Amino acid sequence: MMNKFINDPDNLTAELLEGYAMAYSNQVAIGGENIIVRAHAKAEDKVAVITLGGSGHEPALSGFVGDGMLDCSVVGDIFAAPGAQRLFQALQMFKREAGILLVVLNHSGDVMSANMACQLAERTGIKVKTILTHDDISAGLDAPDDDRRGLAGCVPLIKIVGAAAEEGKSLDEIIEIGERFSARLATLAVAMKSCTHPQNGMTISDLPDGEIEIGMGQHGEGGGGRKQLISADDTAEEMIGLLMKKLQPKAGNKALLIINGVGATTHMEMNIVYRKAHQVLENAGLEVASARIGELLTVQEQAGFQMILGLLDDDHVDYLNNKMSNAPYWTTIGR
Repeated sequence: MMNKFINDPDNLTAELLEGYAMAYSNQVAIGGENIIVRAHAKAEDKVAVITLGGSGHEPALSGFVGDGMLDCSVVGDIFAAPGAQRLFQALQMFKREAGILLVVLNHSGDVMSANMACQLAERTGIKVKTILTHDDISAGLDAPDDDRRGLAGCVPLIKIVGAAAEEGKSLDEIIEIGERFSARLATLAVAMKSCTHPQNGMTISDLPDGEIEIGMGQHGEGGGGRKQLISADDTAEEMIGLLMKKLQPKAGNKALLIINGVGATTHMEMNIVYRKAHQVLENAGLEVASARIGELLTVQEQAGFQMILGLLDDDHVDYLNNKMSNAPYWTTIGR
């Protein structure tokens, strides 16, 4: 028996979404089976922003449905893509002349669902374009984008494109803003304890006590290699160093720095890790213009965190910091 407060494992996704919509009924609503929408719809002359992904990563992704962020989140089963038909249903719901921006994390099931749904949408006259997120650098600093997984860097991207859509930017303008941000965004994950699958109790991977794995993926997939547990400062310094090597920042650049807890890491630990990473950036002459510490995208009770580094243009800083959002979980994390 699993040590989790659940009922029937087969009903996990439906029940968690029902509870979420009940708690934040002034902000979100259930728009269909495993579909979360805003409680108050955006005007149809503005671009709709939609995403998809498996459940089990709460608050991502439905926690970021709200004014200034997502219009809709299409939810799959635990750690699984929702499938093309359900996504197509959501695209039909948001059909509009202004168009739809679909944010897709680079995981095979999500990409397959998105490609099939977009083909169906095209046949029925739905205007939709996609941004594919691929911020994970664990495949190697020179790895092609197609080999890089989408991690929690999707959340600040959603904040930026959602704010631009709320402002009334066109679909092509929003894609340019989002792609420009995505091109200078990098994420690296570390884990010291794996999660269990809440429907069957299986451990996703096996990490011995006293070891960490830098580069572990969203669901516990293998990463860049295991090593003995090291201090918070040493871990942060190694990870921010790799992220900086990937992005090649210059003194004077404005940066985004996020420490995303993945389920079982305390805020004490995240604050300590953030401290060192921030110091490294400042010592290199960068200005940390936007920052967050908290749980944006989790992996059940996995212990570890994702470190997200982005280099920002002035409009990105504005969209991240100054454009208001009432998405339930963005407003509770950081500033």
